[in-house]
Amino acid sequence: MTMPKSHRAVFMARALELAQKCLLSGDVPIGAVVVSNGKIIGEGYNTRQRDSDISGHAEVIAMKMAAETLGTWKLEGCDLYVTLEPCIMCAGAIVSARIETLIYGAADEKAGGVRSLYAICEDPRLNHRVKVLTGIKSGECSELITGFFRNIRELKSS
Repeated sequence: MTMPKSHRAVFMARALELAQKCLLSGDVPIGAVVVSNGKIIGEGYNTRQRDSDISGHAEVIAMKMAAETLGTWKLEGCDLYVTLEPCIMCAGAIVSARIETLIYGAADEKAGGVRSLYAICEDPRLNHRVKVLTGIKSGECSELITGFFRNIRELKSS
């Protein structure tokens, strides 16, 4: 079943809300939600700085919650919405979890593992491929990230 674009915007809006929570801990503001049958079953935001945890990425946290909700690590038929293009670690986890569709907002030209630097989710050599959609709330997602790093640069220069 194809999700209407308006529904996609609602789920990405939730991911953006989650990303805002990162600002309190100094983590890069990235949020993610996992959707199954039109309902959010997992959500997360970056906690790497807060928890000193290398795997504290929004996507990993959201997929772990979804796996707990479903009682299986196989997230077949699930869609993952994330505000920033996943890194190579997260792209690998997305493939391993059997996510059906990845929807991300902003491209990550410096570390993107989905399309910008690598194409892990669509690599034909792997046993599972993930459909990838972009452009949902991309302007808002980009502004959140660029604003975060702009503030860091301003704080360092003052």
